[in-house]
Amino acid sequence: MGKALQLYYIGRQPLEKGLNIIGAHIDSPRMDVKQNPLYEDTDLAYFDTHYYGGIKKYQWVALPLALHGVIAKKDGTVVTVNVGEDENDPVMCVSDLLIHLSHEQMEKKASQVIDGEMLNLIVGGRPLENEEKDAVKANVLKILCEKYGMAEEDFLSAEIEVVPAGKARDLGFDRSMILGYGHDDRVCAFPSVDAILSLKETPERTCCCILADKEEIGSVGATGMQAHYFENAVAELIGLSGTYSDLILRRALRNSRMLSCDVSAGFDPNFASAFEKNNAAILGRGVCFNKFTGRGGKGGSNDANAEFIASLRACMDDAGVTYQFAELGKVDQGGGGTIAYICALYGMDVIDSGVAVLSMHAPYEVISKADLYEAKMGYLAFMQTK
Repeated sequence: MGKALQLYYIGRQPLEKGLNIIGAHIDSPRMDVKQNPLYEDTDLAYFDTHYYGGIKKYQWVALPLALHGVIAKKDGTVVTVNVGEDENDPVMCVSDLLIHLSHEQMEKKASQVIDGEMLNLIVGGRPLENEEKDAVKANVLKILCEKYGMAEEDFLSAEIEVVPAGKARDLGFDRSMILGYGHDDRVCAFPSVDAILSLKETPERTCCCILADKEEIGSVGATGMQAHYFENAVAELIGLSGTYSDLILRRALRNSRMLSCDVSAGFDPNFASAFEKNNAAILGRGVCFNKFTGRGGKGGSNDANAEFIASLRACMDDAGVTYQFAELGKVDQGGGGTIAYICALYGMDVIDSGVAVLSMHAPYEVISKADLYEAKMGYLAFMQTK
């Protein structure tokens, strides 16, 4: 469906012996345009949106936003939408209340400062000439028709995402960090792909790189990790390599090892009270391993076993990879989910491994270039283990 990817490098050993798997997700928190989005109010045209994933809604106002996605038409054609990234493109935005009139707003809790139904995207302000009713909306529709050949009802079968506009940038005088949208989890997806493409010799065990969708909303749906496309793909490979049986498939999955490549909460000195520093991920100290995530008493978490962790330590040390171990904030405060627990259902060894991130789930997040490099080298070393 164009939203998930699997890459395999077939190894020398039979698939029944298991695979070395690195798996990341490629969706990120954002806003999605609704199916009946376009309306006019007081000479401004808007798109209604529905936020996707865990966000602080107040962070998404008063900043330039871009549109990405597709418009699928009834005749089967699909048109790509990309507005706001080119310097000559317009951008969109969600307005905020001016400080002079915001006394009541400033008294609200942060979770209530901006309501979900207030995340309305400004998309136009010029009326269509000789149009009397909803002239601004009519002008937006005219532009969309000219650019994409779409009618208003085509929104029903469109998937358009709203994300911060602009490129990732070097951060700091020393350019040691990267500020950008979607580090969670593309900062793990990129080194995962780069690592499997960097294999120079046929590995002993078959290697797999999975890029999954929908992790930010629970890994649900046909393209989320809870779907069976990974299991089905391994079954197809077993069928292509010899005699297929359900028992061989089950053994292959059970004997596999996996790094669930997802970001970790980087220690932020500005908010030190949210972390337990001795067990926090520090920017610049290498790829991070999280034995567990979850909330409170490790609820909803994969909890990797000690023997697997010991083998990973040996693997990383032998390859000269710099790494650290961490948890997601204080025991009663932190938590979060990944795709690790889903793959662990097969009985394979799984641990979360990724890059420390500051301002996670904000429109712009921060990572260390050194950590990104060590993640790639760590994933490459893991895939080459026997």
